[in-house]
Amino acid sequence: MNWNDCEMFCHVVEHGGFSAAAHYLGHPKSSISSAVQRLEQELDTRLLERTTRSVRTTEAGEILYKRAAHLFTNLHEACNEALSSRREVAGTLRIAAPYEFGAHHLGPVACRVMETYPHLQLQIDVEHRQINPHVEPYDIVFAMLEHQLPSSSIVIRRMFSLERGLFTSPALLRQMGQPLHPADLKSWPLVVSSADTEWTFTDKDGVDHGVPIQNPRVISANADFRLQAATSSFGITRVTANFCAPAVSRGELVRVRLPDYTCEPLRIYALLPGKRMVPEKVRYFLEALAAYSHALR
Repeated sequence: MNWNDCEMFCHVVEHGGFSAAAHYLGHPKSSISSAVQRLEQELDTRLLERTTRSVRTTEAGEILYKRAAHLFTNLHEACNEALSSRREVAGTLRIAAPYEFGAHHLGPVACRVMETYPHLQLQIDVEHRQINPHVEPYDIVFAMLEHQLPSSSIVIRRMFSLERGLFTSPALLRQMGQPLHPADLKSWPLVVSSADTEWTFTDKDGVDHGVPIQNPRVISANADFRLQAATSSFGITRVTANFCAPAVSRGELVRVRLPDYTCEPLRIYALLPGKRMVPEKVRYFLEALAAYSHALR
């Protein structure tokens, strides 16, 4: 049996299709398809049912994947572990992060890590969309998760909990008046993220109060644009306190505090492909980020 073909098949199953597997591996889609075809011919059985929209395993394919996939993972991990004792932290560390977090927190950590490991390259992409680390070739994907967590095949590490608050322009606050309860925000024009479905506030007894997002004035995944909209009196926005601190210090924004209520914090998670062994470059970066987070407290 050609074990390379078998590993290609496992990648197709893991990533949910030929195109995704080819993108992750950096191989032509045709070579991935040929590898699976050779494997099916050698085993004399169909392993995948293919349609124009999806790929799913047959019973035989499911058995092979469950028995073989972890063997390839273990093999790669064993080789990496054997080399790690003599290998320096080098190569390219690929990171994706949302703008609000990446622009203000990853920069200092990235510079510190590059100073420590001069042969390490960093690629940091600021993204507004949700990224699956199984499909796209990132070593770390930082995500702002509030409700639904990704599949259990992804390793999730909570890294940050950032203070959030309500901010608006002084002029709009004078016009609308000081809100006293989360429900009062229903009469305000809202400037929201495209991922927002409700804003949650916790009272002094620990009870959560949700404000549904209905007919907001501005919707944008870009935190900078939301800040500009709030500064221009188009509404009230929910954002991390450190992100808008310069605008507050200039008097362009004011923080709106609801008596006896706190705004739900922004929780940042590191999403890693579901493998037991974390590469050295990933481990060192996460350790540096954890130390930076601790220093901010």
